[in-house]
Amino acid sequence: MSGHSKWSTIKHKKARLDASRGKAWSKCARAILVAAKTGGGNPNDNLSLRYAIDKAKAVNMPKDTIEKAVRKGTGEGGGESFEQVVYEGYGPGGAAFMVECLTDNRNRTAPQLRKLFERVGGQMGSSNCVAYMFEPKGTFLIAADAADEDTIMEIALEGGAEDVTSDENGHEITCEPAVFDAVKQVLARNEIEALSAEVGMLARNNIEASSPEQAKKLLAMVEAFEDHDDVQNVYSNFDIPRQILAEIE
Repeated sequence: MSGHSKWSTIKHKKARLDASRGKAWSKCARAILVAAKTGGGNPNDNLSLRYAIDKAKAVNMPKDTIEKAVRKGTGEGGGESFEQVVYEGYGPGGAAFMVECLTDNRNRTAPQLRKLFERVGGQMGSSNCVAYMFEPKGTFLIAADAADEDTIMEIALEGGAEDVTSDENGHEITCEPAVFDAVKQVLARNEIEALSAEVGMLARNNIEASSPEQAKKLLAMVEAFEDHDDVQNVYSNFDIPRQILAEIE
């Protein structure tokens, strides 16, 4: 998520992952399998696989489970077949949503996602109805006490990042996907730990939630999507203003 809500979203997302680690591992295994099948089993030559493995490690997925998923993807351990599908639509207040899925049955996934859109008053749209509102970016969220703003800026620019924004919650580094790995490496060399690091779709412009009720519906929508077995990533352009966030937390 974007804006003031991103720190709260990270906190709640980590809590949900801790509560359902088995589901998180299953999603990571699926992503690793598809990446290995598409680009090969060597993460040094396959960026998608490297990112998928990094996500798996972030949720403490065992090494042997990761390796098993890679072997399955390269054809050594099973015949599972998944395809990537992106469902797009709108939530309360006109917020745009992009929901990335890996599914073995579109005929099952599509109606289930449509119901999740409609549950809180949203609507699933056609392909590319909101995609133009987003662009691929790498993002890193770093705790405020990890370093001061000038230090983070200097380190991020050394890695090729394009922007750093800071507030009382922490620092957000934004970069082009092509330099994501370089930024990650320079942060590691300087012993700066990222609370979140990912390449995904970032909204070009944000829409603010207008009330606590609307904010709750939007967050519930995100949670419902993320709880679905086929969903890998959820992107939206909504932002929750600080005063509204304080009311609902």
